[in-house]
Amino acid sequence: MRVEDTLAAKRRRILALVKKETRQMIRDPATIAVGIVLPVILILLFGFGLSLDVKNVPLAVVLEDSSAPAQSLMSAFALSAYFRPQVVYSTQAADRLMIDGSVDGILTIPSDFARRFSAGDARVQLVVHGSDANRARIIESYVDGALGVWSARESVADGTAASGGPVAIESRMWFNSANDSRYFLVPGLIVLVMTLIGAFLTAMVVAREWERGTFEALFVTPVRSGEILLGKTVPYFALGVLGLLLCVAAGRFLFHVPIVGSLAVLVGGSMLYVLVALGVGLLISSYFRNQLVASQLTMLATFMPALMLSGFLFDLRSMPAPIRAITYLLPARYYVALLQTTFLAGNVWSVILPNAAALALMVALLGYASRAVTHKRLD
Repeated sequence: MRVEDTLAAKRRRILALVKKETRQMIRDPATIAVGIVLPVILILLFGFGLSLDVKNVPLAVVLEDSSAPAQSLMSAFALSAYFRPQVVYSTQAADRLMIDGSVDGILTIPSDFARRFSAGDARVQLVVHGSDANRARIIESYVDGALGVWSARESVADGTAASGGPVAIESRMWFNSANDSRYFLVPGLIVLVMTLIGAFLTAMVVAREWERGTFEALFVTPVRSGEILLGKTVPYFALGVLGLLLCVAAGRFLFHVPIVGSLAVLVGGSMLYVLVALGVGLLISSYFRNQLVASQLTMLATFMPALMLSGFLFDLRSMPAPIRAITYLLPARYYVALLQTTFLAGNVWSVILPNAAALALMVALLGYASRAVTHKRLD
């Protein structure tokens, strides 16, 4: 007589699979390293090494005027954390430094600088190395800002400030008042790390068992395909969440990125994304059944799109419409928006809820697709 498949029996089978997969995971040091050690290494490496701020800019200052205002301006650049000025006394020497790549810009203080400054018509010349257009624009803005602050301070000190004189612009950035690029980069780096780690944790799970021939042993058991996938997902989900918490802790306490929103919202949304990343790896692994192919496709399908098309590095609004339409298919797009909002802006529900709903939908679709391509039969 056929024994009825009760809910309790299903729970026992899934629990047995979870225990089996957990033991296998614990016995594999490489898996533990991928889930715990690698996230910490990546967040430290990227967090310290990747920055959009420009500091210690090597700058050649052609000092043609030896007056007190010119010397004061030179000192302002020397004391700034953004510049590393080198004084030269001819444009030829400065040109040589630029050609050699020793400096990124040339600031020329002309011989009539003091006289023109007293008359309210001071001018300097800036030449910036244009090999990196973005860096050149940043250097130009920094020099312009430094000149504005210095001229305003000098005018007030001399009692010459007037309504038509130099004006210092006081700027403020919403959600990043410190004007520190790490506030923007660290949440995006967490997205990249969890994309890479989450997908790779399961990318070779099923493929490895197919290649070793151990997957066929499950065919003689009453365990169903969905239960097999669930049993393989749970241990790696727990490992992925642990890696996530380490990344969040590093962002908060090591890089001092504020968490304005709720920690529960941040962790809840992140858990959804971990499930998405695990689901992508599991789907690829279940379909192709080859570890090499699965690992390569996982890299192409997860990490590269998350880096280039998630809005982490490049503004999605500046992309062509067809490329922008493709980004709506990428889970990293929604996680970047959710994470950066929670970190820097707070619980902005009009942003959090739609992105969390998109991730939840993707979890369901990936689970269904993985179940559809996993069959208890030999092809």
